Order: sequence, then structure tokens, then C-alpha cells
Amino acid sequence: MITLLVSSKQQLSQPASLLAEEYGTATNIKSRVNRLSVLDAITSAQQRLKLYSKTPPNGLAIFCGTVLTEDGKEKLINIDFEPPKPINTKLYKCDSRFHVEPLEELFEDSSKFGFIVMDGKGCLYGLLSGNTRTILHQFAVELPKKHGRGGQSSMRFARIRLEKRHNYVHKVAEKATQLFITGNLINVTGLILAGSAEFKEELEKSDLFDPRLKSKVIHMVDVAYGGENGFGQAISLSKKYLDNVKVLQDQELVTKFFDEIAQDTGKISFGVEETLTALEDGAVEKLLLWENLDIKRNVYRDAQGNEIVRYLKSEQTQDSSLSAELELVDSALLVDWLAEVYQNHGAELKLLSNGAPETEQFISGFGGIGGLLRWRRDDYDVEAEEEYFAEGDEDDEYAGFY
Repeated sequence: MITLLVSSKQQLSQPASLLAEEYGTATNIKSRVNRLSVLDAITSAQQRLKLYSKTPPNGLAIFCGTVLTEDGKEKLINIDFEPPKPINTKLYKCDSRFHVEPLEELFEDSSKFGFIVMDGKGCLYGLLSGNTRTILHQFAVELPKKHGRGGQSSMRFARIRLEKRHNYVHKVAEKATQLFITGNLINVTGLILAGSAEFKEELEKSDLFDPRLKSKVIHMVDVAYGGENGFGQAISLSKKYLDNVKVLQDQELVTKFFDEIAQDTGKISFGVEETLTALEDGAVEKLLLWENLDIKRNVYRDAQGNEIVRYLKSEQTQDSSLSAELELVDSALLVDWLAEVYQNHGAELKLLSNGAPETEQFISGFGGIGGLLRWRRDDYDVEAEEEYFAEGDEDDEYAGFY
């Protein structure tokens, strides 16, 4: 199995040359079976690489090779895609398995948190996304101490000091708006204000601080340092608040789902059958999906080449309503399949984690899958749906799950 990761900063000529060299080396493998297997995988990787005229902005991941399915049959896998975040690692592996470890971190969490670290010496603006921290901007400032030099009246010195502090807070607030608001929309999930003095409190209370950003402040933390060291300390001290944000976001989504039910708007769907029908119709605006949903999507093929889809609990090995002569051609977790196709139907995928009581109720009461719809279910062709999903319909792909 070939794993090829192309860094976002690499030219495609580099991995192309590497694959050519590896192909020459593989021709010397003594075992005929292994030699042909490796050569086929490298050839497939070369073909996938040729589909791109230049390296995508986030880099490129290619996986090629033959795997064994659950029923012991061989299946050829050829996958290429641009990761959701830039790859900083370049990797080539020919092994008995695919190496996805460098990509796992990219898929952990797409939430971005902004940090403003300010003290009497300057301000730093940072961004945290997953385990990646980025310094967006920083500047130094010189502020008068509390005690002035000789020759200045205390009132005049106090006025100058307050004026410079005010200008400092104004500059911090103005730059925060430039960095954390794009196209009139906030580009971070939450904001952390950090500092070693009372500046962060002044910023949070100031009328100069954009109200949209003020609503996103999830925590204020005291740090012993400013600058980059203060940024790192602020991340460590804010960890539990950052972890709670995902739970609060899930809670907000599910509460919206329950509100639609309470108001009888008809703009929700739940369960596999109803939600997938709404998704295919383009009605689902937000697809709510429990990340541990234990349902498989099985695709079978009959002797005439027709495909039949069934949704089964993971412990179910076969749908009893189907003929034993059908061939199982594909089996995947419904969560994984939906993660690949949801964008084709204009939906936004919202993966829900355990934690909030509302989420637990959604999982136990509504099966862990549902949708917030763009329009009422009543606006569908209900008669056609009922005919399609009529009990005993031999083409009903949901039979066996319900």
C-alpha cells in the first residue's frame, strides 16, 4: 500500500521524481506477487498525481493499494484529496497499511480561537486551531509609569498617562476588529483575553471594543508574561474553557432542533429514512449527526447488476429480507458516507459529541440523526414519498433498519 503526502510548499515534480525512483527500485523485488502489487500501487499513485497541474493550497494526500474486505475479498483503493488544512509534512511509505497519522490532527477540530494578550509593554494577537498556534500580529508600546519625572505636575502627568492608556486600548480594539472580523462576519469560534495587568478588563468594558467580538469572549485569564510566552501560558490556562465550547455549540444546535418541534414549524427531520429523503431533496440546511452513530450503509448487487442500499445496525451482518444471492459490493459507516456526500446536497454537517443533556436526549429519542430544514416537510410531495417508502416495497433501501 502506497501512502504519499505532498506538503503545501512542495512542487509536484518532487513527488513525481520520487515515485519514478521507487518504481525502479520495486522492479528488483524478488517475490513476483509482492513486486506486481507494489508496481501496480506506484503506477496508480503516479496516475493520481498527474491529475493535478500544481500542488493544491493545502497540499495533497494520495493512498493507493489493495486491501482485504470483511468477507476476505481483495479491493483496489485509489484515493486522492486536498486536506482541509495545510500539510506541513511530506511522506512516502510503502507498507502493509496506509499511514494516516499525519492527517489525523487536521481532522480533529476545525474550531478557531482568537487570543489577545496585552500588558504594559505591548499586545499580541494569536490564533489557535487544533494544535496549531499562529501569531497574527503584535506590536510594542511605551506607557508612562505611575510616577512621573520631576518638574511635571501630578495632574498633568495623570492626564497624559490616562490619554496614552486610552489610545493603547483604542489601538488594540481597532486591530482586533481587523483581524477577527472578515467580511462583516466573525472568523473565530471564541475569544480569550489575557494579560498581566488590568488592560484586558479595560478592553472588555470599553465602548471601543466591537460588540460582536465582545459577545465572543469566553474567558479572561491572568498571565505572568506578555508576548509569545504569554500566548502559550494563556492557551494552557484556558484549556477547559476551550473544551467546553464544543459542548455549548452542540447544545445550541440541539436546542434549536427542539424549539422547531415545540413550535410545530415542520422544519425538522429525524431518523435515517426521513433525514436522507430530505437531504436528497436539498431541504436540509444543517445535518445533525451523532459522531458515534452505529449504523452501516451496505450496497448490494443482484445478478442483473442492479444495486440495492440497506441501512443496518453494526451488529447486523445481513438483512433477512434480502436474497442470499446478492453480492455485497460496499459497506461503510453511515457517518463516514455522509461526511463525503453532504456537500453535494447543499447541507452543512454538524457532528455532535456526548456531553450536554440535550445532545443525549437527541441521541436516545431521535436516533442521533436529524436535520434543520430550509422549508416545511409539508411542502414535499408527501403522497409520492409514502408510495416510495410503502411497507413491503421491495426497493425500500431502509427496510431492515426499521
